[in-house]
Amino acid sequence: MTNSNSNPKACPLMPLRDIVIFPHMIAPLVVGRERSIKALEKAVATNSEIFLVAQKDSAEEEPGEDGLHVVGTMATVMQLLRLPNGTIKVLVEGKRRAQVTSFLHQGEIFMVWVEDLPDQPGLSSAKSTAFMRALWAAFQEYTQHYNKIPGEVVKSLSQVAEPTRFVDVLVTHLPISVAEKQRVLAARSLTERFELALNLLSQETQIAQLDESIRSRVKKKMDKTHKDYYLTEQMRIIQQEMGGKHDAATELAELENKIKKKKLPLTAKEKVEQEFKKLKLMPAMSAEATVVRNYIDCILNLPWQEKSASRLDLGEAERILDEDHYGLIDPKERILEYLAVKAQVDKLKGPILCLVGPPGVGKTSICKSVARSMGRKFERLSLGGVRDEAEIRGHRRTYIGAMPGKILRAMQKAKVANPVLCLDEVDKMSMDFRGDPSAALLEVLDPEQNHNFNDHYLDLDYDLSDVFFITTANTLAGIPLPLQDRMEIIRINGYTEEDKLSIARGFLIAKQLAANGFASGVITFTDSALQEIIRRYTREAGVRNLDRSIAAICRKVARDRLKRKPDKKYRLTPAAVVRYLGVAKFRFGLAEDEDRVGLATGLAWTEVGGDLLQIETALMPGKGKLTVTGKLGEVMQESAQAALSYVRTRARRLNLAPDFYQNLDIHVHVPEGAIPKDGPSAGITMATSLVSALLHLPVRREVAMTGEITLRGRVLPVGGLTEKLLAAKRGNIKHILIPQENENNLEEIPTKITDDLRIVAVSNVDQVLEQALLIPPGKSLFHQESATATKELAQPVLSSLPALEHPQPH
Repeated sequence: MTNSNSNPKACPLMPLRDIVIFPHMIAPLVVGRERSIKALEKAVATNSEIFLVAQKDSAEEEPGEDGLHVVGTMATVMQLLRLPNGTIKVLVEGKRRAQVTSFLHQGEIFMVWVEDLPDQPGLSSAKSTAFMRALWAAFQEYTQHYNKIPGEVVKSLSQVAEPTRFVDVLVTHLPISVAEKQRVLAARSLTERFELALNLLSQETQIAQLDESIRSRVKKKMDKTHKDYYLTEQMRIIQQEMGGKHDAATELAELENKIKKKKLPLTAKEKVEQEFKKLKLMPAMSAEATVVRNYIDCILNLPWQEKSASRLDLGEAERILDEDHYGLIDPKERILEYLAVKAQVDKLKGPILCLVGPPGVGKTSICKSVARSMGRKFERLSLGGVRDEAEIRGHRRTYIGAMPGKILRAMQKAKVANPVLCLDEVDKMSMDFRGDPSAALLEVLDPEQNHNFNDHYLDLDYDLSDVFFITTANTLAGIPLPLQDRMEIIRINGYTEEDKLSIARGFLIAKQLAANGFASGVITFTDSALQEIIRRYTREAGVRNLDRSIAAICRKVARDRLKRKPDKKYRLTPAAVVRYLGVAKFRFGLAEDEDRVGLATGLAWTEVGGDLLQIETALMPGKGKLTVTGKLGEVMQESAQAALSYVRTRARRLNLAPDFYQNLDIHVHVPEGAIPKDGPSAGITMATSLVSALLHLPVRREVAMTGEITLRGRVLPVGGLTEKLLAAKRGNIKHILIPQENENNLEEIPTKITDDLRIVAVSNVDQVLEQALLIPPGKSLFHQESATATKELAQPVLSSLPALEHPQPH
């Protein structure tokens, strides 16, 4: 081939990464380097050619003279398009071979002197034809084994008659490296180029034949069910071709050794040996082999006979429990009783305890202390939100991705057969179409059944009788009755103010000082400061918010200390608490500042402890309509209707007109309307508020009450008495009215809660009104004509206070 332009000339250069442009080749390029963009712009602006040359290292961002090949291709820019991201998409056409004679640097553009490289003479027409035929035959053989070259390319190549162009187009479409393509481009003679192309085609044909052979051998070893694992098998055959050794035999030998060493029950031993025999007959990379291997690992990882020695020193166990937790007498006594019996009996079934109480009282943390006091491993399972039975019992092995349930997975983590297992938030489970997880727990938590617990995945009986199960819950309402029947219920009450003071001094302050980097004694809290936090910044049954408040003070002190005096010590008073925590969040003292008409204070139970409940009644002219508001449930609305019916039946006795309700509209409201409320225990409070409004008699602000009302005026018992008394104590209310049938429950309540409270048991609403309403001196609440019916005036059943005097009405 000859060329009219053989003299050196200056032109812009653009280095290429991972591509070689041949003459007669049209290729799109995306250009992002600034120097390359400038070179393209210059070529377009001057309507001149550009020299395209491959760089030696594609990772080099700005190659120099040594980083570029000498031989490249002169090309013209056919089309140039600027993209939004600043890059340029360009279409170039290779024209002829050229080589660099010298490099020039002109500003930001890489300029070079180049000269054309014409083909060296010496190849006759006959030899050229022979080479082309040989190359075409080799290319056709190659395409028979490598089917990724489009048919259009093969057809267009068959129509190329010029030898030089034929070689260039053929090499362009071979999947070879940039270096090999550069060797073909740089070859001066056509003979050399033909020989290089033939060698490359021969190598690629051998590789394609080997690849086809590998795929053929793989297909012979696979049946229809194994087609998804084609690529994995292909990799294994490739490793064999390269001389690698498969280590499946070594893995099987190690697994067999594990099975021999593991102490298993007879049924489990037979099962695992049977599965191991299956595993040995399966291909190592098959899906069934993976399932069987996982199943064998599950059996071997379970603790069947491994147990940790329990600490039977009652004194040490009691010391650890007292060290970790203040109060919580009932759980501690139950643990010590279990240890005492364990010391006398060789085989003792693990107890199943259920700790029920409001948040923040230490239910979960005492489980850890129980494990520490007994010297056992501890594992915790959170059951909140679990609604699939398979979470407890596991999935059957027929399912893809099957695994054992939470119970067996916890046992695998514990690695002993007698851990302390905490099933946290057992009342937060739910059920849907996938089953009821609480029903699955019936077998787990039944001492008569759990020695043969059967997980769906394991499909073997597993002994859980040595496990010490402790469940926690905020309420019993969320636990089905059959499940409650299998557990020993231990109620944990909220803490009194004195308890919180002791916990803060003994536990919380030291914990937060260490957590915030303070040495002991740098910050001291006075008792009055702690009382300020408890009374005005927290209102809870537990101590979580108290802990957060102490942590907040420590953080603010740390910031203040670094700004001012690093060595300063801090003694916190109530004034300092207000300075660090801001405005008080709660009001401490009576629920109301003064006695008011139509406003009565009740005691309510919630999941987070007891609370005070204000009930208001307003009277308006109307037609006898009763309105109840405050987001009340059906039971509470019915209590308001029962209270009104009671007042109507007692109208004459209360000195009211029999038809008083016909000319009035009555509105009963319970404040904090965004919070749902329900339950029957506000019945007598509603009746008191209603009678107070009708008779215009104030209700004593220091009296709080709880009890369900009947149409005949009886007061029925209620639940949650301990939490309600704690709420009254927090609200500084001293006079409490409770149903007479709850009088026996007072014996179970700690005296530190009932101290300083005047608790009166009442059996009917008449007694409630006598105690709660502020009756002027010398006057009687009930009409004199109706006084023939004897009334039993309620007397205090538990009181350390003097009897209430009748103050003057407001």
